[in-house]
Amino acid sequence: MDDDRVTRRRVGAAEVRRANRGWWDTDADAYQAEHGAFLGDVDFVWCPEGLREADARLLGEVAGRRILELGCGAAAAARWLAAQGARPVALDLSAGMLRHAAEDAARTGVRVPLVQADALALPFADAAFDAVCTAFGAIPFVDDSAAAMREVARVLRPGGRWVFSVTHPMRWIFLDDPGEGGLTAVHSYFDRSPYVEQDEHGVATYVEQHRTLGDRIRELVGAGFRLVDLVEPEWPAGHEGIWGQWSPLRGRLFPGTAIFVAEKPAAG
Repeated sequence: MDDDRVTRRRVGAAEVRRANRGWWDTDADAYQAEHGAFLGDVDFVWCPEGLREADARLLGEVAGRRILELGCGAAAAARWLAAQGARPVALDLSAGMLRHAAEDAARTGVRVPLVQADALALPFADAAFDAVCTAFGAIPFVDDSAAAMREVARVLRPGGRWVFSVTHPMRWIFLDDPGEGGLTAVHSYFDRSPYVEQDEHGVATYVEQHRTLGDRIRELVGAGFRLVDLVEPEWPAGHEGIWGQWSPLRGRLFPGTAIFVAEKPAAG
């Protein structure tokens, strides 16, 4: 992409929503073609490092629990949860991604309810879910992630768990380069200006937000959550795959993913 099509700038909420919905609708086929095999049809992969919920058990016991997958993409994680006996609902802003979710459900025979909605306005009653989760969905792409945390808290029952993975905030210091060029710090960690790709008219076509580790913790605490764990998956031996800026070279030196595990305090 041309350098003048990539920038760091503030973007209004409406432009963010329009850009990212359009991006994921347009990119859904290419994304699934490139990453679908790694993510699996009925599997829950938290990150490019390959950490699976089957091994990590960050959600705890899932059988019989009503679970919302937020920013579900093709909903492989929701189908895995269903296969484990959970009662999942898969939600995404993108119709293109939900089309893949429906096609994959038909192919695998594992069906879950699919909902198209904005993470900032979840169409569910208060305390509707026992857990909410997302692997790189929604949180990095909304302009007000603190408000998204409050929405998650609203639909989560007391004692419920909220687990989400995002690009590790320290990665924003570096270029999105899986090679040697991605080992030199070029950006300020404290610059919260979003990463923006835009068209020839300067209209955003893709927007990704940056928050520091402290920002994320304050968002969680401000929404009433208790932080249980912060997982920074290490790059596993033998994993030679490259996913965008994730690579063995960078992954062996510094973390690429942060997984926040939080709970909504039980009533009383």
